[in-house]
Amino acid sequence: MQTTLLYQQVKNVIKPYVAAHKCSFTIALSGGVDSVVLLHVMNALKADMPQLQLSAVYVHHGLSQYADDWQLFCEKLCATLNITFDTAQVKIEQKTRTSLEQQARDARYQALDKLSPSGSIILLGQHLNDQLETFLLRLKRGSGLQGLTAMRQTRMLSSGRECLRPLLNVSRQDIEQFAADFNLEHITDDSNSDERFDRNFIRQQVVPLLSERFKGFEKSATRSVNLLQQQQDVLDEYTQQDLQQCQNNQQGLSCLALANYSAARQANVLRSWLGQFTALMPSHQQTLQILSQGLTAQADAQLLIQLAQGQVRRHQQFFYFVRDTAVPLSQLVTDAELLLSDGRSLVQLTGEGIRKPLPNEQVTVHFNRPQARIKPRKKPGHNTLKHWFKDAKIAPWLRASVPLIFYNEQLVYVVGHFISAEHYQQEGIFWNIKT
Repeated sequence: MQTTLLYQQVKNVIKPYVAAHKCSFTIALSGGVDSVVLLHVMNALKADMPQLQLSAVYVHHGLSQYADDWQLFCEKLCATLNITFDTAQVKIEQKTRTSLEQQARDARYQALDKLSPSGSIILLGQHLNDQLETFLLRLKRGSGLQGLTAMRQTRMLSSGRECLRPLLNVSRQDIEQFAADFNLEHITDDSNSDERFDRNFIRQQVVPLLSERFKGFEKSATRSVNLLQQQQDVLDEYTQQDLQQCQNNQQGLSCLALANYSAARQANVLRSWLGQFTALMPSHQQTLQILSQGLTAQADAQLLIQLAQGQVRRHQQFFYFVRDTAVPLSQLVTDAELLLSDGRSLVQLTGEGIRKPLPNEQVTVHFNRPQARIKPRKKPGHNTLKHWFKDAKIAPWLRASVPLIFYNEQLVYVVGHFISAEHYQQEGIFWNIKT
């Protein structure tokens, strides 16, 4: 096994990590030929690299009637090789705007991240043909340069954990031949032949036709993907420079700075900025809508563009990405620390603030009361909370989550912002939010 080209390819990918003392690896084991081959090769690598620490995780999606059998197969295989094994059962609930394949993939990554040992690098069995299929799927969807770069050899999860694809430059044919040469038992997923799924149709019908017509098509197309990745890397370097010029400390994107760039550069910076908050990019039409409305509007104009995982809002000539959140519930304040319905804690402290409540005054915390009136300390006259928030230039989407302290029906304290002049006391009480 150690003399094969496939073994050497995996070894060359793993070696720099081991040299950097990153020796813990978790194989995402499905029981299919690619992950089984990867498991065996990594186990064989321990002869050359005894410091390797291996584990494997099987994710049970419950989407196939054979999933229990596959889990048992993986468990027995790991027991035979003396590799630590774990499994996770995930439930996939069909959503309207996301494919079942995407939901299963997201759930799989979350489970792998949760069950892998701390500091362990997750190894994925995706190979050259998976790369080509991903490229063709993105091409079919009309993706730009970022999408056409398909899969990278490394991927960072939102938790900061690294994923690695050691077989990404190895063809499916070579993997299957390796399994046959060394009599490696594996399972075959019956759903891989269901051509109702776009990826399977491309795998079964499109790629074989292209490969038959054009000799070396698979490797040539993959070489193009690698070149696109290099070009994207260069573009990313320039984009980061632009982003540093346009983004403020509150993660807002300056409309004024963005307006100095060409239309193509504006769109590129906008998408890079959004990539910090969401993996689901806006469509071409939504991108044009954000830029055309946001960059030409009046200085105090508001903007709200709904995206898949949140909203793009405009405030004080900056774009902000805002996630959809529910308004917290009103609650009675009876203790020095109160757990709010959104998970934050409201803590009562002593010091410059307002007087303590009288025996006949009930203390409650409310939210989103823009018409409630208050005379803030050092401000002229009574007015609505909406007026004072606007005067203080507080973004509209932040206002609904600000805790409002009431004595009976009177607003006396706006946490983090305003103190009622009528209730002010130098040695009094005040509240802070603890997240």
